[in-house]
Amino acid sequence: MRTIQFSPPDIREEDIESVAEVLRSGWITTGTKTLEFEKKLADYIGTDRVVCCSSCTIGMEMILRVLGIGPGDEVIVPAYTYTASASVINHVGAKIVFCDTAKDSFWIDYDHLSSLITERTKAVIIVDLAGGICDYERIYQVIEDKQFLFRPRNGIQSAFGRIAVIADSAHALGARCIFRGKWSKAGNIADFSAFSFHAVKNLTTAEGGAITWKSCSAIDNDEMTSKFNLLILHGQSKTAFSKIRDNNWEYDVLYPAYKGNMTDIMAALGLSQMKRFDEILSRRRFIIESYQEGFDLSKISYNESYNEHMISSGHLFLMRVKDYSETERNNMINELVKSGISVNVHYKPLPMMTAYKNMGFDISDYPNAFCQYRNEITLPVHMMISNDDINYIIQTVNEIVD
Repeated sequence: MRTIQFSPPDIREEDIESVAEVLRSGWITTGTKTLEFEKKLADYIGTDRVVCCSSCTIGMEMILRVLGIGPGDEVIVPAYTYTASASVINHVGAKIVFCDTAKDSFWIDYDHLSSLITERTKAVIIVDLAGGICDYERIYQVIEDKQFLFRPRNGIQSAFGRIAVIADSAHALGARCIFRGKWSKAGNIADFSAFSFHAVKNLTTAEGGAITWKSCSAIDNDEMTSKFNLLILHGQSKTAFSKIRDNNWEYDVLYPAYKGNMTDIMAALGLSQMKRFDEILSRRRFIIESYQEGFDLSKISYNESYNEHMISSGHLFLMRVKDYSETERNNMINELVKSGISVNVHYKPLPMMTAYKNMGFDISDYPNAFCQYRNEITLPVHMMISNDDINYIIQTVNEIVD
């Protein structure tokens, strides 16, 4: 029986050699490779600046901190997501406000979003789930319609003059959509975006993340870059690399900040993978479109990934088996595993998790999110899957649901 892993990292000899080169160089923490990776990412995304960091999670938290969001504030986030999207709100002391998905959709319910906005709302975190991009035009319209409620608490909030839009783009590097009449990439649509380069992501640095933002009159790019770099390195006025490079050890600590910088080891892996990133996106699209063409659509539905308005990064294939209960879904997962196919579930809504239940959340308040979860199965999409594997997965799924 064959064994098909769910999401192994795609590491090739050229990746290993790129990392080995850094290991041999004598400089392995934040340095020239990290700066080069930031520049490559900014050019790829189409933004002026990118700041690399140790994870998407710390990236989102630093965005909230740069915006001055904290106790007394509210941040809206989908109930249907991974904990990182919401835990960062708790980290800064703000109140988590969960929003349901739309009916029969993995996307946030824009009408529910509108109803949740209050005078205390300072940001909304939008999740570009599975690598697709939400309807940001609709999101901005919702926020502008509720602009009269916005009460800024500091200079940058006043400069924006409305609720900030933050994209949890952990899945979405390389995704694009038509936004305000032109094709735009994830990272250049929301006010701020955070990406993940975790081992399971399309492009990996083992762990790691990146922060970027859309240039606008509210943001001075040099000042914003400096703020993020200070936040992710203890508030220290110089990096270790700049102290050595300039032969000047003296530095200051401007405020007690955090530790979340990317290393050159990680950046070297990312730079190597970027050379074939278009190939990665193309192959993932082939796998997903093969699934879409192969399944019995009278019994199976899936997240939309490619249409005339949106091209996903193809990070995940979210399949739902129509009319299945949780128990039936779990039994099907067991059958797939017995057949050698490793699968997953994305996601168990956060109001079902102990941490969030302890905060008073109840899944009954988010019925659409629960319906999406109860019969969802995520199939493997990665570079090591062969065409024979794809056909085997399609055949096995169709046999089980028949």
